[in-house]
Amino acid sequence: MEIDAAVSGAVLKRERVREAILELIEARRSGDAIPSERALCARLGVSRPTVRAAVDELVGAGLLVREHGRGMFVAEEKITQELVPERDSFSLPRAGGRWTSRLMELRTLPAGARVGRRLRLSPAAGIRYAARLRLVDGSPMAIEYLHVPAALVPALTGEELEQGDLYEHFRDRHGVQVGEAVQSIEPTVLTRAEADLLDVPELSPALLFERLTTDTAGRPVEYVRSLYRGDRYRIVSRLAVGPRPAEARAPSEGHHPGIPPGDFAAGGPVTFSTRGEVQREP
Repeated sequence: MEIDAAVSGAVLKRERVREAILELIEARRSGDAIPSERALCARLGVSRPTVRAAVDELVGAGLLVREHGRGMFVAEEKITQELVPERDSFSLPRAGGRWTSRLMELRTLPAGARVGRRLRLSPAAGIRYAARLRLVDGSPMAIEYLHVPAALVPALTGEELEQGDLYEHFRDRHGVQVGEAVQSIEPTVLTRAEADLLDVPELSPALLFERLTTDTAGRPVEYVRSLYRGDRYRIVSRLAVGPRPAEARAPSEGHHPGIPPGDFAAGGPVTFSTRGEVQREP
């Protein structure tokens, strides 16, 4: 495929403008104003459409906020959760801020085919279904939908879902010891109803989390689907690379998401790694 020089030039120019505006953002605090589009055009020596396209991208990414008649301002800082490798395992520090939960629904219902497959249950088997709004310092951050086999936690209460650590409640009150969780993350956009709950515009970007948790015996105990605000939440992974034997240094297929192939070719194994998957077309 040939690359259109005019198109690529426009993209690169916008990227340079974007980087310049990011520098302005990083030099300021949340709520501080940045120069107007007209002032940015004069400072950067580019056209108004180029500046506007870069600003639109940063607004969509949740780094800038436009206020009609007032200008553009640095958005609130994103809530960051870091996955940190630690020896033969990884630790999961708590994300910043004071997290609370607001229960929207709790009931027992049949698992159905889709959830039943994940929890290895009959579609007719009962599950405890809960929907809750997660808040950080009082601001809505995520919508969470939980599905737990009813036979494991028949007395699961709304108080447990709103107060304290849910996995501690599983262990201490229901005798369920969580052992492992497999979680996927992908980008999405919010429907009007979801956006209203999270106090953002319709079709705002979001992160979709799906997690299947098993106990120490490998039995599925929880399936969760969560929508996190894309403008204020991100995941940071730390990769540790150590020396490895010469015979193990042959290039491998694929790459770590976000890291160009070959960057770690001469180094050691990655202690904590992730894998990108290409979804098949329907």
